Amino acid sequence: MEKEENQKPKGKINDETVLDKNNQNPENDDKNEKQSEEKSPEDKILELEDKLARTFAEMENQRRRFEKEKMEAFEYGGFAFAKEALNLIDNLERSKQILQSDETLKDTEALKKTMEHFDIINKDLISVFSKNNIKPIDSLNKKLDPNLHQAMMEIEDDQKEPGTIVQEIQKGFTINDRLLRPSLVGVSKKSEDKDKENKENKENLEDK
Repeated sequence: MEKEENQKPKGKINDETVLDKNNQNPENDDKNEKQSEEKSPEDKILELEDKLARTFAEMENQRRRFEKEKMEAFEYGGFAFAKEALNLIDNLERSKQILQSDETLKDTEALKKTMEHFDIINKDLISVFSKNNIKPIDSLNKKLDPNLHQAMMEIEDDQKEPGTIVQEIQKGFTINDRLLRPSLVGVSKKSEDKDKENKENKENLEDK
């Protein structure tokens, strides 16, 4: 009896040991993981298509960023150059005014010929600018547009509607439909406005 009792526990221990060894076998775990990781050919194709689509999308985004940066660099460089080039027209106009105000040259043939040459140069400059989409702003007799004009003074003119441009102090320009610089202008106002102001000032003084 003692021998049988001693043998039974041993048998149980041996069976449990065998089961534990089977459960803890790393090879079996690896096989189970590999089976779960295996994908069908259709899944692999879908995965590759997704990767390709993402790659092409990233390439397209990079191309667009490059094009945008190139365009901005070109436009900024052209904008800065065009703005500096306008000094040529400004200096030409100042030279004309100085010569025309010189009493010793007034009504002389030399002044007349010089003005003709200045006009030719000015037209050539405007033509070159226009070919590069740099265009002068039309201002005289137009209504004041804050997007294109900057009012520097008011001029009494009962023949014009208030806010009409009657004097161009400095010509403005656009480049590719973008404002390069505004026109500096004088706008009309009714003379009665001044009379009204004087009347109001007089009434205020009397009240005091």
